Amino acid sequence: MKKLLLLSLTALLGACSSMTSTPQASLDGEVFYLQRIALPPTATLEVSLQDVSLADAPAVTLAKQSGPVKGQVPLPFHLTYDPAQIKPGHTYAISARIEENGQLLFINTERNSVDLTAKTQQPIRVRVDQIR
Repeated sequence: MKKLLLLSLTALLGACSSMTSTPQASLDGEVFYLQRIALPPTATLEVSLQDVSLADAPAVTLAKQSGPVKGQVPLPFHLTYDPAQIKPGHTYAISARIEENGQLLFINTERNSVDLTAKTQQPIRVRVDQIR
């Protein structure tokens, strides 16, 4: 009897946890630059997925990854976002920046649009340019 009760409770808890979890989608890619220089060991990378639909309003960030740079370019990233936030007809883009001690070293200067409605996502390559 106790085993049956324990089994029933386990099944119920499993069903509840699967109902409350939010569906997630993700984008993978890498950030790179063309200059033949090494990044300082204290550099940080920030990559964001943004809704850039409105030209007269700030972009809305849907996902962000930031932290210390591990290694040299290309620098991999993985963004996880909630697909329920994706709105039909909106435009989405990836932005990236590399900083050291709060000072900007590299930033993307071109729009890196992504189609979040595609069935499969190809890895995204984001080029950043050095700030002089």
